[in-house]
Amino acid sequence: MPHSYRINVQNLSDSLPDGAGDLTFEATNHDEIIQLVARVKARRILPEAETAAFVVGLKLFGEVLLHHRQEPLFAELFPHFGAFMKRLKAEPAQNSNPQTGHLNP
Repeated sequence: MPHSYRINVQNLSDSLPDGAGDLTFEATNHDEIIQLVARVKARRILPEAETAAFVVGLKLFGEVLLHHRQEPLFAELFPHFGAFMKRLKAEPAQNSNPQTGHLNP
């Protein structure tokens, strides 16, 4: 069952007038993204401040890639993305550096 989300991107820069550049859209995903963010934070794969952006971006991109995987632009990338996701899911938590939160090579 797909999960539905409303994504809000708010410009915090002084370079644009208030409200300019703000973006709101709806998206669906086959995964529960909020729970995934918590799980990835617990695994300490990345610094905590980067985890939400990583997971949300990855899941939004992955869903679009999945839907368009037969199109030439996406077809070449799809197998590599699948391999990346398998490695990400298989990576044990203790394989991260507790000081930086980054994956050890």
